[in-house]
Amino acid sequence: MKIAIGNDHVAVSLKKAIVLFLEEKGIEVLDQGTNSTERFNYPVSGYKVAQLVASGEVDGGVLICGTGVGISLAANKVKGIRACVCSEPYTARLSKQHNNTNIIAFGARVVGEDLAKMIVEEWLNAHYEGGRHQQRIDMISEIENSGSLSEL
Repeated sequence: MKIAIGNDHVAVSLKKAIVLFLEEKGIEVLDQGTNSTERFNYPVSGYKVAQLVASGEVDGGVLICGTGVGISLAANKVKGIRACVCSEPYTARLSKQHNNTNIIAFGARVVGEDLAKMIVEEWLNAHYEGGRHQQRIDMISEIENSGSLSEL
């Protein structure tokens, strides 16, 4: 498995902890973030991770900024990306099972290292259920591709 990770200046230490956590599980990590605490614009790493995920070069992505919101918004602008902010493991698991998320994001100012690891673990172990959820994913894709939704 190969995961891309991105972060801003607020999340350097948490990113490093998550990289180590993933590598200890035998997961290859492509670091697209910063290792500096100097101001860094999170859309840069959000976009880089999203591009790698959308192209299929990696199996998924992890994004970390102050809250997880801004960096996930940037990633979600890339076609085919379904990034979700997760502040606890339950949302991480269901985001994959029901929404087939391919990127998770969280905030370094919101979750600590232990909770971040639990979030990543739940997301990695979850599997998309398909079924009734696929119709909703198809509707999201329709909006993404056409800018509209036929079922209104």
